[in-house]
Parts: sequence; structure tokens; C-alpha cells
Amino acid sequence: MPAVARVSVCAMVLACTTVLASSPMAWADIVPGGEGTGSETQVNGEKGDQSVSATAGAVVFDRSKNGSGTSVGPVAAATNWTPPACYYAPKYSPEQLQKVKEPVWEAESTGPQWDAAQRDRYVNGKPYKDFNKEKAGEGYWWDSYVTPGREGDPGALDCKRETFWVDTGDDPPADIPQAITSEVLAQLAYAEIRVPTTEVELRPAEATKVNLPTWAWLDATDFKPVSVTASVPLLGVQATTTAEPVSVKIDPGTADAQTYPASGVCEAANGTIGEPYAKGKADETPPCGVKYLRSSGDGSYQLKATVTWKIHWTGTGVAGEQPLPDGDFGGEQDVVVQEIQAVNR
Repeated sequence: MPAVARVSVCAMVLACTTVLASSPMAWADIVPGGEGTGSETQVNGEKGDQSVSATAGAVVFDRSKNGSGTSVGPVAAATNWTPPACYYAPKYSPEQLQKVKEPVWEAESTGPQWDAAQRDRYVNGKPYKDFNKEKAGEGYWWDSYVTPGREGDPGALDCKRETFWVDTGDDPPADIPQAITSEVLAQLAYAEIRVPTTEVELRPAEATKVNLPTWAWLDATDFKPVSVTASVPLLGVQATTTAEPVSVKIDPGTADAQTYPASGVCEAANGTIGEPYAKGKADETPPCGVKYLRSSGDGSYQLKATVTWKIHWTGTGVAGEQPLPDGDFGGEQDVVVQEIQAVNR
């Protein structure tokens, strides 16, 4: 049976459910597969504010320190890197895998040759015998999961490895790069990071004038570090991914403009990006801003501000902060530029 077809069969049988809880400490009894199927996750605890959630793979996300509100969005890696579209994690006990596999074989819809190969692998000792029931309670069957939101991504089909066994306390096979580790958890947490839409404060605020330096800065209360923690309590592994704003790039929306600094990139300094305008600074050059050289006429210019977020992670088994690719997130805003009106006497 083709690998893609097998993935499709598994996807129908093993659809994931999402469960919510009020705090990470509530996840005291997470069991892959739940009671009798591969699509449930057992948890103890009541539903809360949705800042903590788990998938059927027992991957728990703590988003309590993430960006929140209606104006947040995901960061995009500044390179071609993306978090994994699929991964491997514990999914079944021996009895649960038997309940998933045997109905497929009995349906005789996957072909006798493939069914026989499956029975050899999981029942006849080539290499596993009787679904590894003799090791019940000493490990779990691991299988693939698709990262939420990446279902249509071609990378979701990269996890084609047959279901495999891992003893409790052992590392997953080294030749499976998508197997859950603290590093993979950090990458999954990266995809959950949410940061504010970038709208810079401008002075003058309502409308600026031709050849008048306009100050720009970010609200320090909105642009601060955010983080998401991903964990698998069943395995005792976790990782926290943190995003910290380090600069904003100003694109005035027209070539008839001059940015401050000339690169248009304003670096973070003393906990802020840019400097708030204060009374008496009208004649000073802003450390971060723009000067328009031509009126916007009856319309406006679309100023775009893109914040670069430096991203790193810490987690089980690593010493110190580990780098992940920087992420960008930007937004546009209207800027009206008027001619300075001269009074003739």
C-alpha cells in the first residue's frame, strides 16, 4: 500500500482532539490514546482560560506569557526555516495499538500483502511480538502527528515512519529527526508565539508636514518579551521559547522620504525601540523616525514598520539559551503629509 494512502488511513482513524486546562499542574495523568482509541488524551483538571492546551500527542502548550489580544499574530522566520509540520510522540499502549490495527486488517481494504507485512511487524515477531504486550507499562508506541494548522503543508507528509516502540526512559531513535525532544518542542512552541501588530507612535500624530522630522517609537508596554512553553509530561521533557523585540525597520511608503537612522532600522536601547517625543525636542533629530519630502496630496502614505524578534529557547537537557531563527512581524499605518502653509503679508 502506498505510504501516502497509509497516512490517509491513519489520519481518518486517528484524528486529534484538543483539550483545555487551567494550569500545567493539572496535567497529572496524561495517557496517549485515552480509553480505547488513538484520538483521545486523558487529563485531570477543569477547563480554564485556554492558555494551556494539549493535543492527542500529550504535547502541552502554556501560553500564559504569550502575546494576547485581537492585534497579535505569528512571527515569520527571517530565513527559509519553519517549525516542523509533523512530529513523532507517544500515542498508544500495546492494547490501544491492537484496537487500531486489527480493524484495518480485518476490513481487507489495504491488500493482503500489506496486511501480512503489518502482522509480521506487530504480531509475528518481525521485530515485535503480540504488539509488545509483554512490555505493557514499560513504554509506548510512538506515531506521527501533524502540527495544528499545518494539515495542508507538504511537510505534513514527511513523517512516514511506521509506528515504533520506545521504552520508558530511552531516547527515541537518533535517525528520526522529527521525534519529540526538547529541541523539537522548542520549535513547536515557536509556531505558537504571538506578537503585537506593529503600529509605531508618531509625533506629530494626526498629520505631519513636508521636511518636518517625525519621531517614531514603540509602546514599551506592548513590545516586551513573550514566551510559550511546550512540554510532554509523560516523558518529563519541556522547552520554553522566548521572543524579544530587538529592532524596528521603518519603510516610509515612498521614495520621497528620509529615515532616521539612514538604514531605517531602529535598534532597541534601554528597554525601548525609538525614543518618545518630549516637549522641547522639535528642533532635534529623532533617533528613530522619518522626514517626508513631498506631500501625500489628498491621500496618505502607507508607512510600514516591521519588528525583528530575537528568538531563543531553554529546556530539558540543555545548558543555557539556544538560538532559533529571528522572526519578523509588521504592520502598516496611514501617514498624512501636508505642505507647510506660508502666510504672505
